[in-house]
Amino acid sequence: MSAASGEERLTKMEIEEKTSSVSNSGSGEGSLDRLLPSVSTGLSPRKRTTSQCKSEPPLLRTSKRTIYTAGRPPWYNEHGAQSKEAFVIGLCGGSASGKTTVARKIIEALDVPWVVLLSMDSFYKVLSPEQQTRAASNDYNFDHPDAFDFDLLTYTLRKLKQGKSVKIPVYDFTTHGRQKEWKTVYGASVIIFEGIMAFADKELLKLLDMKIFVDTDSDIRLVRRLRRDITERGREIEGVIKQYNKFVKPAFEQYIEPTMRLADIVVPRGGGNMVAIDLIVQHVHSQLEERELSVRAALASAHQAQPLPQTLSVLDSTPQVRGMHTIIRNKETSRDEFIFYSKRLMRLLIERALAFLPSQVHVVQTPQGEDYEGRTFQGKQITGVSILRAGETMEPALRAVCKDVRIGKILIQTNQDTGEPELHYLRLPKDISEDYVILMDCTVSTGAAAMMAVRVLLDHDVQEDKILLVSLLMAEMGVHSVAYAFPQVKIITTAVDKKVNDLFHIIPGIGNFGDRYFGTDAPPDWSDEEMEERSY
Repeated sequence: MSAASGEERLTKMEIEEKTSSVSNSGSGEGSLDRLLPSVSTGLSPRKRTTSQCKSEPPLLRTSKRTIYTAGRPPWYNEHGAQSKEAFVIGLCGGSASGKTTVARKIIEALDVPWVVLLSMDSFYKVLSPEQQTRAASNDYNFDHPDAFDFDLLTYTLRKLKQGKSVKIPVYDFTTHGRQKEWKTVYGASVIIFEGIMAFADKELLKLLDMKIFVDTDSDIRLVRRLRRDITERGREIEGVIKQYNKFVKPAFEQYIEPTMRLADIVVPRGGGNMVAIDLIVQHVHSQLEERELSVRAALASAHQAQPLPQTLSVLDSTPQVRGMHTIIRNKETSRDEFIFYSKRLMRLLIERALAFLPSQVHVVQTPQGEDYEGRTFQGKQITGVSILRAGETMEPALRAVCKDVRIGKILIQTNQDTGEPELHYLRLPKDISEDYVILMDCTVSTGAAAMMAVRVLLDHDVQEDKILLVSLLMAEMGVHSVAYAFPQVKIITTAVDKKVNDLFHIIPGIGNFGDRYFGTDAPPDWSDEEMEERSY
């Protein structure tokens, strides 16, 4: 039942190609080579659906955070490169056919996190003043292919499928224009893309892993439109019927119905057809299982007996640094002393990391009227990102030396069944792509969590050579894993231990940093990279 194999299609309705042409009152009639099939006509305004990120598994909500209790598993391999794309489901059908209802029932039945619902309604073109006037009098054809920004839509869907962060336009159907603020969407494991023209563009079709056509009787669709337009919009029945006959029905016959032949699955009766929805969900689950990756095991078996990379910088083991390590590594050290000396090391670590930021000559005048040739930061700004929860303890040290620094947070936890890291929570400052980012985690053993965090930053277009990973203690395995996958990331730590045991504990190590710092009890099978969120 894949998009590429016609033999596995559950059902397929072959139909006649419509040969009659229908005029478009809102856009030109020029041929559109990228469209399938060759078409031209329109449809009236309707109740709009919005692109959104839907995560149906249970959520842990607090006043400040929403944490996914089911995380996103690795979408990259041990080389740091993306090795699986999001699974994209295309939903097409006539106006009021129930596409959004089908999409939401699929999401509910899938019961997997990180599902994005992307609507074509977000990608209407910005109208000219003359088109605005026609739209205000319901004389603009919003359902002609020319009404959609297919270039932006294809670019956005492709980038989202590749696991990148994207910005979705927010279309204002009152002003018929895009709002100033766009919505950021990231982290899709499954994308459900719905719209009346979902199958009309050749480039879009290439991005769809499964194509579903929602086939609802035309009388039912008309009744739904009548109910909606009369009750929700206060329109007269005569006007609704006239609009339907002028735009909606011709548009369906010319543009939408012919694309049914492209579908892998046709769903009669829309959201009420649970048999079809169950079959769709089974297929998607099987596809997701085939794409599962095992990253941590690969990291554990790689990079053995290699020299430490040149991108690694370790604080000089002065008597002072050695003495502080002696205190925080000692299992008998009290919590107060552990916190005090950890904070001292963090301050030294952050100061060392700042030395690797670019600077330029800057001349100032002293109170004595003399010039002083100094240096100043050469970059847009610095952003700190902590890997929760232990990495959050490093934020005060960064704020103490970087005035007005912006802070982002990433929560990564280990799945107890698979042993793989999973992304549960993400909050990054806006427009982070041009920043130098100091990524903070207190301990790094295999490097699995650090790699996931770096991958997240890269997916948000942060440049690899602008990422600095800082950690109080790292294992050689973790250093090699990060450096091998991301050779331009600078790694700064206060010490590197040689071994990691079978439970992925750093040896001799420091214990579970988060539990020792926050005063919580570690479970018997804790791992150095498990960031339990008990305090939230």
